[in-house]
Order: sequence, then structure tokens, then C-alpha cells
Amino acid sequence: MKLFWRRKSGQSASVLGLDKSLEELKAQEEAVEREFGVRFSRAIERTRNSINDRLDTIFEGRKQIDDAFLDELEEMLISTDIGVATTMHILDTVRKGVSRDEIRDLDALKKAIKGELLAILRNSEKHGVADELAVDAGIKPYVLMVVGVNGVGKTTTIGKLAQRIKNEGNDVLICAADTFRAAASDQLEIWAERAGVEIVQQKQGTDPAAVLFDALAAGKARGSDVLIVDTAGRLHNKSNLMAELEKMKRIAGREVSGAPHETLLVIDAVTGQNGLEQARQFMKTADVTGLVITKLDGTARGGIAVAIAKELDLPIRYVGIGEQVDDLVVFEPEAYVNGLFE
Repeated sequence: MKLFWRRKSGQSASVLGLDKSLEELKAQEEAVEREFGVRFSRAIERTRNSINDRLDTIFEGRKQIDDAFLDELEEMLISTDIGVATTMHILDTVRKGVSRDEIRDLDALKKAIKGELLAILRNSEKHGVADELAVDAGIKPYVLMVVGVNGVGKTTTIGKLAQRIKNEGNDVLICAADTFRAAASDQLEIWAERAGVEIVQQKQGTDPAAVLFDALAAGKARGSDVLIVDTAGRLHNKSNLMAELEKMKRIAGREVSGAPHETLLVIDAVTGQNGLEQARQFMKTADVTGLVITKLDGTARGGIAVAIAKELDLPIRYVGIGEQVDDLVVFEPEAYVNGLFE
């Protein structure tokens, strides 16, 4: 759990501009980790209850794991939106464990499932951008482009992300480059004001790349640590959207070395497999490096996080676990997997 965004090991509090000792910072990090564990566990409670209750039910009275049990297990896993591919992979692992006499009871079964889920999530971190530390801390601003279809919570995510990064001692600037949708800039302005960060915006219909150019210039002039860029969730057609995103990436890379450093795709967990299909389509038009899953607290099918990570083969960077401004948290695979069962 990283409390301070981009803080490298051993970095002093003075570098962050914070009047706190390293001991105080460490204690604060540990407190945040504990709070995260409680809040995250609460957010996926419905999914956890569904998994555990059904596992207890289908295991009750059985002396061995047979084909009938595996059929019920398959149905249960699919019902949590873990996905067919993941479910089949887990069932294959369970069958091997049973044949080797390694899985004989419910505890061993849960351990095997947890191991496979964690392996999937860890493997997805080998691709894209798993954290911001890969970029030289001297490069400013760190450019985060945020993409996603309309209605998934993209604007809300940007506001929460700005608040989070600012609270961790960074100067944050927002670029309102979704000039296609009338209300997008106005909504983003409200979030920027709420988070207490500056925003660069222009009138509806302005070339998004021109807005981004102005925002990059403003970010460099004021020494901003992070520039968060909103983008259009749709244009008149897919080719227009792809061309616009490519143009914005070229401008970002020309103005700041390596930019955009991350391109985050926002996905609504409540839409389940439909949201996953939307994500697949959107990834054809954007060079996505990581994922943000919103509304993870609003569904009993919280297993969708695993399906998304496996299908898209990208790390989950953040998850939304509530409606409050501080309810966007760094995704922790171990906490997520443990939370599904414990």
C-alpha cells in the first residue's frame, strides 16, 4: 500500500514538503493500510458472502469432491463474474489437486482457488504500468490520460484521483480535454473545485489536442507534479476517436518525455461481462497501460476484477469502493483475494 504517490524507498519527509518524521509517515501508512483492509473487505462483502455461503452449501454432507460437486462449483464461480476462462482454469487446478490427494476438504479447496486468483492478478502486473515508480521522478508533469466509455464514472474517477494525489503532497493539474460532451467540462470543474486543484478547460467543440497542449504548457510553467487528462468517451465514430487519442499522445510525448506515462481505462464493475466487452472494444483505440474499476462495492459479482485482469492482461491500478471523494484506493491483489474468502 503506497500512501505517498511516487515516493521511493528512503525518500525523506522534507522532499515531500511535509513536516513529519519518517516514523510518523510509517505509522500513518500502517494506519491507512488497516483502514484500507476494513473498507475493502466491507466493499466486497456481498461477493464474499455469496462465495462462502454457496461453497458451504455445496460442500455440506459430501465425503469427496466428485463431478457433481465440480459442476456446482463451476456454476458458483461463474455467478460471481470471475469469467468462464478463469473458472475453467480454476476447475482444472482443482481436478489436479484432487487426483493428487492434495485437496480433500473445504479449506484446501479455498486455498487452491485463492492461489489461482492471486496468480492471475500478479501475472497481469507484468504488463502495462503496474505503478508510477517506473518513471524518473524528475520528469514533470507525470501525465495520466484517462479513457473509457461514457457512463462508467470517468469524471468522478478523475476527481477522486486528483484529490488522492494532491493529499499525498503533490501539485495536481486537470486537463478537461473531453470537449465533445457538453456537460463533461462543467462536471470536471466541480470536481476540481472540490479537490482544490487547478483545471485547464476551453469551450465545447475545441480541439482536444489544443486543450492538452495548453495544459502541458501550464503544468510545466507551474512545476506541476501530475497532469490528469480527461478524454472523450465517444466521438462521431470509432476512427475519429482513435485519431484524436493518437494526436493527443503525440503532443504529450513531444512536450514531456515519455508522456503519456499512463493511460488508465475506467470500467464499471456493475455492468459485469458487458463492461468487459466495452473495455475490449475501447482498447482497440487506445494504448491502455492500466485499469480502474469503479463501483466494486455495488455488486455481488465482485469477481469481475479477476476476469478483467485476465482477459485484458493489464494491472488493476485503482478501484472505487464507495461514493465519497476518498473512496478511490490503490488495488492490492492480496487484500482483494483474501477479502473474497475471509
